[in-house]
Amino acid sequence: MKLKLTIFASLIFLSVIVKAQQTPSQKVFMAFANQSDSLRMAAYKKRDAKAYADLTIKFEIEYKKLSTTDQAYYKGNYNSSWYNLACVYALLNEKENALNTLDKAIKLGFIWYSTITGDKDMDNIRKDPRFIVMVTRVREVNDYLYILKKAGKYNTSDARPVPQFTYQSADEPHLVALRKAFNLDSIAGKGNEVSRIIRLLQWIHDLVPHDGQHNNPEIKNAISMIAVCKKDSRGLNCRGLATVLNECYLSMGFKSRFVTCFPKDSLKIDNDCHVINMVYAKSLNKWIWIDPTNEAYVMDETGTLLGLAEVRERLVNDKPLIVNPDANWNHKQSTVKQDYLYNYMAKNLYILECPVRSEYDAETTQEGKKIEYITLLPLDYFKQAPDRVEVVNDKNKYTKVFYKTNNPNLFWQVPVDEKTSASIR
Repeated sequence: MKLKLTIFASLIFLSVIVKAQQTPSQKVFMAFANQSDSLRMAAYKKRDAKAYADLTIKFEIEYKKLSTTDQAYYKGNYNSSWYNLACVYALLNEKENALNTLDKAIKLGFIWYSTITGDKDMDNIRKDPRFIVMVTRVREVNDYLYILKKAGKYNTSDARPVPQFTYQSADEPHLVALRKAFNLDSIAGKGNEVSRIIRLLQWIHDLVPHDGQHNNPEIKNAISMIAVCKKDSRGLNCRGLATVLNECYLSMGFKSRFVTCFPKDSLKIDNDCHVINMVYAKSLNKWIWIDPTNEAYVMDETGTLLGLAEVRERLVNDKPLIVNPDANWNHKQSTVKQDYLYNYMAKNLYILECPVRSEYDAETTQEGKKIEYITLLPLDYFKQAPDRVEVVNDKNKYTKVFYKTNNPNLFWQVPVDEKTSASIR
């Protein structure tokens, strides 16, 4: 309980960073919320359910005065206040109040399965049939490994037409300029193929920090984005980092793509996804997992490098996975297997999506441009149709086209050598 209240205060503090230009009403609400947090903490310590309920109702009244945008931002604070009240009732063995309040918290969006199932405050109601039903409901939307295991299967017989992935040649002028501008041959070194792939990963991770609080620059190619980051002393989000690294790999002759990894998100409340690279290692005859945000790659118990499909399959089937020991976020925090793979990526390996054309400036938008994507869906997904979606941007006059497939063989197809039309082996 104490930890949950501390998280509430931390989220309020983070809003100062994200919303640098706050309105007077936002500042007033933050001051109120911080005071409410302290008072509720005191009520919790005294096991004073009436005081805690009164404070929660008062918080709800003030919350509902916020704009729709601010309500969405503080929604987690709002639903957690009701969850914490349920904890107080449960500790006092007021089972009916506890169950009713927990149900309200869940309906308001408190869907943190591991929190609810692991919270000792809930021990007095844990065996109640209503509690079990509620926890089962939450598990379906928040136990990410469970969701991934249920999704599991694809359909290798799915023959819906999708384009063939293509990879820009390293002799394309922009890629040649990129290779020369950053002396990528020297950075990659003269080692074997895999060591060169990993050195380029390490270089990008050191050169450009991850910055998830800002959008990427409008011009989305490696040379331009690196220049903007240097000029403005800023970083890139995961998509920007994967875009830059992808172009570096292409410039060195490696066939690679960046992959957007999405959650199932049946409630439409999780806007988070993660973007990493997959690189085809000819020496291994396979795709391998490369994550510039975390300087991470993944191996099996023998040390063999794995690709996204293999990592997903091993998560589903409880097979061993190893993350390189030097994986980290911005050299400030180690990337730990349990959090990284079994929680965060288990959530985000549900839906996978790649641009059809892996090329320089792939996502810089301009009038008349068409950007195509292929989306790999598991059979468990609730929205399989339509097979093809075309979206036209009215403002900038460009088009995005999305093709859906359940066939992993089409999604993970071996790159083709454009000069010989033969698969690369």
